[in-house]
Amino acid sequence: MSYESIQFKIENGIAVLTLNRPDRLNSFTQAMHLEVRAALDQLQADKSVRVLVLTGAGRGFCAGQDLQDRAVEPGAPGVDLGESVEKFYAPLVLTLKNLPMPVICAVNGVAAGAGANLALACDIVLAAKSASFIEAFCKLGLIPDTGGTWHLPRLVGPARAMGLAMLGEKLSAEKAEQWGLIWRCVPDEALMDEAMAMAEHFAAAPTKGLAFTKKAFQASYANSLEEQLELEAGMMRELGYSHDYREGVAAFIAKRPAHFKGE
Repeated sequence: MSYESIQFKIENGIAVLTLNRPDRLNSFTQAMHLEVRAALDQLQADKSVRVLVLTGAGRGFCAGQDLQDRAVEPGAPGVDLGESVEKFYAPLVLTLKNLPMPVICAVNGVAAGAGANLALACDIVLAAKSASFIEAFCKLGLIPDTGGTWHLPRLVGPARAMGLAMLGEKLSAEKAEQWGLIWRCVPDEALMDEAMAMAEHFAAAPTKGLAFTKKAFQASYANSLEEQLELEAGMMRELGYSHDYREGVAAFIAKRPAHFKGE
């Protein structure tokens, strides 16, 4: 399938989705949302894929919503932003969270508004040293959508989350790492090399165990300790019968590299 506002490829178990509107800092339009959705549908239909890398083209990762795509003048009738969230941004976040594989985000430049929160919806976030995160919603009289009000306080705590959301100040990639907002800040020139090296690691890893780890972490926010322990027992029971567990144990005992199938 050919795309106009994104680039998408699958090779050796690795899917790479690149937001590709560099002249607009990869900001979202309805057409771009539909292409991203189609690419993620294609990914989920391909059983060979074991990891997704999400990044942006040019000097920015994603500037959020392209305001020209739904421009509204003062005094003119408003637009239903709730419909936009329900139709596009919420399903995108949920799809990334529910993918049965690791999702790596390589933030190559500014990540603003929905773009910042799209990155935070991924499992592991790498950012170039020159990158930054901006919760720009407050400058438009809005709230941090795209899961921002859920992820921010859980990642950096309520005080820092509130400051980021209400002040809309730029947060550097280095400080984002210090605050625990992202996994790692790396030199600009090393970003994609590190992201792809991590993707290659995950493409050879026990994918089902990683998928269950995602599910368990997400469930923990709502579960009591007793409920979480019960969930862990059920997951461990299922994983204990998997090929990858038997292979991992055999490789450990034989002191050889493991050859996981990801099943």
